[in-house]
Amino acid sequence: MTEHSEASLNHAGGHRSGFATFVGRPNAGKSTLMNAIVGSKVAITSDRPQTTRRTIRGIVTRSDGQLIIVDTPGMHRPRTLLGERLNDQVHETLTGVDVIGLCLPATDDVGPGDRYIAQQVAASKAVGFAVVTKTDAVSADRVAEQLMRAQQLGNEVGIDFAHIVPVSATTGANIDVLTQLLIGTIPEGPSLYPEDEVTDQPVEITIAEYIREAALAQARDELPHSIAVVVEEIVPREDRPAGKPLTDVRADIYVERDSQKAIVIGAKGSRLRDIGAESRPAIERLLGTGVYLDLHVKLAKDWQKDPKQLRRLGF
Repeated sequence: MTEHSEASLNHAGGHRSGFATFVGRPNAGKSTLMNAIVGSKVAITSDRPQTTRRTIRGIVTRSDGQLIIVDTPGMHRPRTLLGERLNDQVHETLTGVDVIGLCLPATDDVGPGDRYIAQQVAASKAVGFAVVTKTDAVSADRVAEQLMRAQQLGNEVGIDFAHIVPVSATTGANIDVLTQLLIGTIPEGPSLYPEDEVTDQPVEITIAEYIREAALAQARDELPHSIAVVVEEIVPREDRPAGKPLTDVRADIYVERDSQKAIVIGAKGSRLRDIGAESRPAIERLLGTGVYLDLHVKLAKDWQKDPKQLRRLGF
């Protein structure tokens, strides 16, 4: 296992820039970890597997380097065309990054799914890290055991992990250590993005994701994978008083079956109002204005399996 001394965190050389990604089974804490490193909510999070559906870049800019973290969907056994496309996103990402962090939650045993993903990491040309996530949820002994299992997994599949780091995105434990190690590993080069950017994701996609996150929280176990969101319009409201701007945001929430529309809308529209109320504060912070959020629920039958529907919904 890698030991971290103060000296190991200070890397010689000039300014660095490069790409890193975190891979792991669904719900391994990848998106939460990226948000913690970036210091901003770039990717939505949920305790539902396969929450992440798009490749999202989070950008960390410091005086010694710029680290671009590529957030990917969790690798899984696909049951739909959408699932196949999500896995394709992961494989494509693995070929274009400098560092891959294999996330192994301290709360879960290492299993066949982790071994399969580790084999994909071993086959890549990127530097491999092992990141033991969710350390705040278990005892110190359990964390130590998981670090040993990470080392054993690397030995089994042929990965010589450059570093094995235990972290908690919730408490911030070792987030700075991991960030410094990642920046120290990427190649030397100039920054690739303006220093004030934290993501290259279009604003309409970010808003759609905030709405979907709220819908996932409200619908809970009922239909998490059936929901897709498309933002149709973002328009500043005219004739507003000075100092009180308002933005009209119109978005459509798509489900796969008519019966699911009632679930999302709720009794007399109660759940749809709750989705709006839960997502609006994040949208207002993003836009820097008040927001009037106009949500509609629409049917896109079996969209996860339909190539035309997937294209229309942006996948």
